[in-house]
Amino acid sequence: MLSVESFASYVLIPMDAESQKEHLKAYGITYWSLAQQQNVKWLLNYRGGSFLLQDSESLRRECKIRGISYEVLSDAKTESILAEIESPSQNMEAVVLEKAPKIAVYTPDGSVPWDDAVTMVLEYAEIPYTKIYDKEVLGDELVLYDWLHLHHEDFTGQYGKFYGTYRATPWYITEKQNAEALAAELGYTKVSQEKLAVASKISDYVIGGGFMFAMCSATDSFDIALSAAGVDICEPMFDGDASDANYQTLINYERTFAFTDFTLERSPIKYEFSSIDTTPVRSVNPDTDYFGLKSFSAKWDPVPTMLCQNHTALVKGFMGQTTAFNPLEIKATVLVLGENKANGEARYIHGVKGKGFFTFYGGHDPEDYQHRVGDPKTELELHPTSPGYRLILNNVLFPAAKKKKQKT
Repeated sequence: MLSVESFASYVLIPMDAESQKEHLKAYGITYWSLAQQQNVKWLLNYRGGSFLLQDSESLRRECKIRGISYEVLSDAKTESILAEIESPSQNMEAVVLEKAPKIAVYTPDGSVPWDDAVTMVLEYAEIPYTKIYDKEVLGDELVLYDWLHLHHEDFTGQYGKFYGTYRATPWYITEKQNAEALAAELGYTKVSQEKLAVASKISDYVIGGGFMFAMCSATDSFDIALSAAGVDICEPMFDGDASDANYQTLINYERTFAFTDFTLERSPIKYEFSSIDTTPVRSVNPDTDYFGLKSFSAKWDPVPTMLCQNHTALVKGFMGQTTAFNPLEIKATVLVLGENKANGEARYIHGVKGKGFFTFYGGHDPEDYQHRVGDPKTELELHPTSPGYRLILNNVLFPAAKKKKQKT
């Protein structure tokens, strides 16, 4: 006699601290379900932002293979959960995820996944992505993707401001030569001009409805490049000629996404782009360096609520070339999602540009407090429940959501 296993209608992927052992891989199974043309409900503020998936034998098998905790729900239990979420007295919402977004990571040839937190967590969560770089961006290939991540790039043409410390190292010399060769191949006389063209294409992509996510130096250097269009802010060791006199007065803040009224760092030997980054003025003990996630109304403001889903409201801080943002230099139209109030800095911000969205996340690696050149890679197998990495994956799933107008 054959035994037939009976299946319920739904599976809950809990995302609270107590029930889930693989928070990061849970995003991957959600993406996998979307890729199977199965809609998913993201239960905002319900048990850490849990996922409600349609039950199947293949789903249960994938959860077991990936080590993801899950709960099989009866129809009655599912209806009870959704009724609780729908109640006006609960700061919860069920957001429908409709499709698996096509993901691009802007990163140079030869980069490896552990160079960048986003590529690391995409690999760990088993979420597919495509690497693209300047040729693809300038060739108008961004339209093929729903979500774009900017690897920790310097869009100003100053080679990451590494000159002061690393100018004599072989890797710096090689990277500078490669960047110059690529710019020349693409028809530009300077790297700064070529990177501005790339930043402008990315800006157009977002304005046209794309979603851009950036970390570390890709955040402020992107805005600085846009603001300095037509202005030479590079010293001779970067581009072969002098910068424009009094270039600070020529900066156009209207072109930027997130930042305004910042002062550029003129010294080529200082490892800093501008006053946007709070790294030079931070006075915080690494053991007590945390930032808090803000609370939003799930029913009225599902977008920021979605981006802040976590199993804790406090996230361990971490540094980078751009660690955090000066709140006085953030545009009033930009939402601060996470901040270290004691240190007077914004860590995680989000905004709307045209028809699209952008999120800037300060720091380099959420599980490597002070990442340095040459440091060993982070092993995410040791951090499967990382709250800092969850924020990245919230953004990855965001384009899958059925959009509602943001009220905030």
